[in-house]
Amino acid sequence: MTDVTFASLGLAEPILKVLAAEGYHKPTPIQARSIPLLFEGKDLLGLAQTGTGKTAAFALPILQALSLRREAPLPKSPRALVLAPTRELALQIWQSFETYGRNLRLSSTVIYGGVGHGNQIRALREGVDVLVATPGRLLDLASEGHLRLNRATHVVLDEADRMFDMGFIRDVRKIVDLLPKTRQTLLFSATMPPEIRSLANAILKEPARVEIAPKQVTVERVEQRVYFVEQGDKRALLSKLLADEALSRVIIFTRTKHRANRVADHLDRAGVNSTAIHGNKSQNARQKALEDFRAGKARVLVATDIAARGIDVDGVTHVINFELPNEPESYVHRIGRTARAGSAGIALSFCGRDERAFLRDIERLTRKTLIVTEVGTLPKVEAANDEGRREGGPQRRGQGHGNGHGKTHGHGQGHGQGHGQGHGQGHGKPRGARRKKPRRFEARHAA
Repeated sequence: MTDVTFASLGLAEPILKVLAAEGYHKPTPIQARSIPLLFEGKDLLGLAQTGTGKTAAFALPILQALSLRREAPLPKSPRALVLAPTRELALQIWQSFETYGRNLRLSSTVIYGGVGHGNQIRALREGVDVLVATPGRLLDLASEGHLRLNRATHVVLDEADRMFDMGFIRDVRKIVDLLPKTRQTLLFSATMPPEIRSLANAILKEPARVEIAPKQVTVERVEQRVYFVEQGDKRALLSKLLADEALSRVIIFTRTKHRANRVADHLDRAGVNSTAIHGNKSQNARQKALEDFRAGKARVLVATDIAARGIDVDGVTHVINFELPNEPESYVHRIGRTARAGSAGIALSFCGRDERAFLRDIERLTRKTLIVTEVGTLPKVEAANDEGRREGGPQRRGQGHGNGHGKTHGHGQGHGQGHGQGHGQGHGKPRGARRKKPRRFEARHAA
C-alpha cells in the first residue's frame, strides 16, 4: 500500500482539502486498510495502539457518510455516536471531528462527567450529527430523557480494553441496548482480553478485522533484565531494589487493579513515597496521582497497563514489571515509559513460576533474550493481612535492606559488578532480624 493516497481511498474533496491544510499527505496503515472497509458498510474490529492514526480511520468515513446522506439533525438524537473511556480522550476525538469536518455542514458535541451538564443538555436539545461521550454521563442524560440513540447508525467504541479496566463494560452493554439494530459498529482496542472478545462477538456483525502491529518492537536504549523470583518474595525484592536511590523515578506495573493497590500499600508501609493509578480511581484521583509523579512529589507510580496508556513523563529512570503482562505487546508499551527524549533507561522484570510462558512470548516478540539477574539475599518484609499465604509465601515480620542486587549474568563484568553488588552496601542488617534466602526455581524456560 505504498502508493495509497487519501484521494485514492475515495474521500471527498472537502475532506481532502482539510487533510492537506493540516499537513496530512499519506494515510497510515490503519487508515489505508480501514477506510475502504467502512465505505463498504462493514462492521470493524480494529486492533491498534494509540498513535497509529485510528481516530482519523473512523472519523473520516463517518463524516463522509453523514454528509452524503443529508438529514437535518433532530433534537436529542445524534446520527453517530463515539464512546471513549476518559474525558481527555473524548475531547481529543471531538476536536478531531471538528477539524476534519470543518468544510462540511455537520455539527458535533462532546459530553463527559465531572462538569455541569447544562451546556451539554442545551447542545443535545439543538440537535447534533456526531456525539462523542463517556459512558457514565451518556447513560445519565439518557435516563433523564435528554438523549435518544435510536437514530445512531454509526457507532464507535474506542479503547474498549481501557473501558473494561475502568469498569465501564456493563454501561457499554446498556448503551448498546438503546441503539438501533441496523447500524455500523466499530470497536477499537489495543489488546483483546476475553471480556472484550466477548463484547465484540455480541455487538459486531461479521466484522472485518484490521490489526496493526506496534511500530517499534522493542526500545533499544532500554536495558532489560529479569529476576526469577517466587510470587511470595516479590515484595521483598521490590523493597531491596528501591533501597537504591539510583531508582529515582520509577513506574511499577501490575496486571490487575487489586495487585496495584496491594503493591502501593506495601510501599506506603515501607516508607516509599508512591502513588497509584488504575481503573477504580476517579478521574480526579488519577490526574492528581500523575501530577504528583510528574512534579517529583511521588518517587514511584504504581499502574495497571490500561490506566497508564497515554502517560508521558520525562525522566523515568526505571520500569519495574512486578508482574509480567500476559500480552507481549503490553511489555513493549511498558518499557517504553523509560528511555525517552534520547536518554537511557532500565526495565526490571519479576518472573514467577507461572509467568515463564509470558516471558517466552515477550522474548519471541522482541527477539531479545532478557539478562538474568540473581535475586540474592532478600530482606524481611511485613506481610499485609494474609498476603504471604495468598501469594504462596509465609507471613514475615521485620524490616531491613539487602546487600545488593546480586551479580548480573551475561551482561559484562563492569556493569554486572557495579550495578549488581554495589547497590545497598552499608544499609546493614537490622538488629534482631534473620535473613532468609529466597526460594529458588531453576532454569529459564523450563516450563
